Amino acid sequence: MSVTSRFTVSGMTCGHCVASVKEEVSEIPGVTDVEVDLESGRLVVVAPDPVDPALVRAAVDEAGYTLHDAE
Repeated sequence: MSVTSRFTVSGMTCGHCVASVKEEVSEIPGVTDVEVDLESGRLVVVAPDPVDPALVRAAVDEAGYTLHDAE
């Protein structure tokens, strides 16, 4: 069974932005899937256990963007 967490990311303007966020979030231990939608800014993170939002925030910060509260 997997846990899906949803967030919103701002500051992305292109496909490279999406790839950067996806790459950084994918490196969080336990994450099995990451989906990023450029138009809506939606970030979906899938893992076997809940992912610490602080880790997601740190990964998005590392990519150069801003994470907003989980949905």
